[in-house]
Amino acid sequence: MLEEAGEEVLGSVLLKASCLPLSFLLVLPAVLLLLLGPPPASAAHEFTVYRMQQYELGGQPYGTRNAVLNTEARTVEADVLSRRCVMMRLMDFSYEQYQKALRQSAGAVVIILPQSMSSVPQDVIRQFMEREPEMLAMETIVPVYFAEEDDELLSIYEQTQAASASQGSASAAEVLLHTATANGFQMVTSGAQSKAISDWQITSVEGRLAGLGGDDLPTIVIVAHYDSFGVAPWLSHGADSNGSGVAVLLELARLFSRLYTYKRTHAGYNLLFFASGGGKFNYQGTKRWLEDNLDHTDSSLLQDNVAFVLCLDTLGRGNSLLLHVSKPPKEGTLQHAFLKELELVVASQFPEVRFSMVHKKINLAEDMLAWEHERFAIRRLPAFTVSHLESHRDGPRNSIMDVRARVDSRVLTRNTRIVVEALTRVIYNLTEKGVPADLQVFTEQMQIQQEQMESVMDWLTSQPRAAQLVDKDGTFISTLEYYMSRYLKDVKQHHVKADKRDPEFVFYDQLKQVMNAYRVKPAIFDLLLALCIAAYLGVAYVAVQHFGLLYKLVQRLSLKSKQQ
Repeated sequence: MLEEAGEEVLGSVLLKASCLPLSFLLVLPAVLLLLLGPPPASAAHEFTVYRMQQYELGGQPYGTRNAVLNTEARTVEADVLSRRCVMMRLMDFSYEQYQKALRQSAGAVVIILPQSMSSVPQDVIRQFMEREPEMLAMETIVPVYFAEEDDELLSIYEQTQAASASQGSASAAEVLLHTATANGFQMVTSGAQSKAISDWQITSVEGRLAGLGGDDLPTIVIVAHYDSFGVAPWLSHGADSNGSGVAVLLELARLFSRLYTYKRTHAGYNLLFFASGGGKFNYQGTKRWLEDNLDHTDSSLLQDNVAFVLCLDTLGRGNSLLLHVSKPPKEGTLQHAFLKELELVVASQFPEVRFSMVHKKINLAEDMLAWEHERFAIRRLPAFTVSHLESHRDGPRNSIMDVRARVDSRVLTRNTRIVVEALTRVIYNLTEKGVPADLQVFTEQMQIQQEQMESVMDWLTSQPRAAQLVDKDGTFISTLEYYMSRYLKDVKQHHVKADKRDPEFVFYDQLKQVMNAYRVKPAIFDLLLALCIAAYLGVAYVAVQHFGLLYKLVQRLSLKSKQQ
């Protein structure tokens, strides 16, 4: 009996002595949670994203209709994409996978672009160019963003891809375990929902060189739209379309300004230069400019005697040159003379170039006109477009892949020479004066300056020129106006604002945002962690309540080990 009492007293003493470690057992889960548990959601990476086009043209909406994103990242390898941010790389881009994400009501799509487009294979670029118009034509409420690749973003993509791929190939238990232990990424944009931009103005710039010899001189109009277009406005630099056309227009202005400086070479033609805005939006700048000059004024060069309108579009690549017309020019007209001079100059000076005329009637049933000269043809002004493209539907005209590297400076200089030589032979009637076709007019001090044209191309492609980004008070318009003022007279801006009651075009904001990728644990991790903590506390509670029995069990086991 004394032995039993002694054991009870000893157990009581040991229990009291063990209060500190037993208390520590209760605090241990909180310590482990702080040390080993998932850290509070912290920004793993912050990067800039560029949203897909959102606009309305003639009441028809185009592009994505949403700009807000706050959802977990996945790649297309995952089985379930609903309410997930689907990440894709351009190198692995598939239009079918893009459509799959939209069909499954993905929370968003982020397409990752390489830092340098020159490293992308041509077949990938060509495929994406062909798909861009289809992506825009498919109106969607899913936010679609583009991001430029860096090391952190690539790491996020690879981790997300590994997590997405494991869900489709593993067993249910493996998927559950991987889901509970893996890190995920919550993609969140910092901007608000997009809204229509009110009172946005499309700006065009015009200038002229007055002819010599009277008031009723014929006028030759030279036009090029400056704005670019692509699936994402902030990534649309429009090198060939239509930076090359603007570069040719400015070089023509420089060359003819020198000819018109001297009385001996001052021709009897007015030259009207027009750098139009809104070209990618059904040539809104040209449309309103024509309305103001033909319908709302009594004195305009466009009303008097227009010989023809020459539109310049995509002239920086290829060994072809085409003259697009809505109606073939009749013999005896000045436009027919220009066509023949083009053929003559190409055949005699540039035999490697394939030249031809493309006749396409204006289809008024379509929402968009094909070429800019159709705006003039509708108003019964003789016009045509010079381009190296055979069709207005060719991908390079409306693509974010139309970057500076796609313009060959030598080809651009050559095409400029062809146009200016043919135009000069028409203006000064050189063929009838017996000047040989192979005689180059612009040589020595009057030669085309390739280095200057390269500088102009570098300037044009150094910034996105989407119509909804070119501000009338911005540096681009002021620089363009300054450049034209160096060579032309009466240079001025022309503004177009959409009608408030029945707007022909509507632009939306939130086209460039900051996106955060937050490293987070999935919700099931919190559930499993709570179950583990509850089980631990239950075991600790039972151990404290029955410490005497636990002590006896440990004592017996220790005695057996000593005896052995």
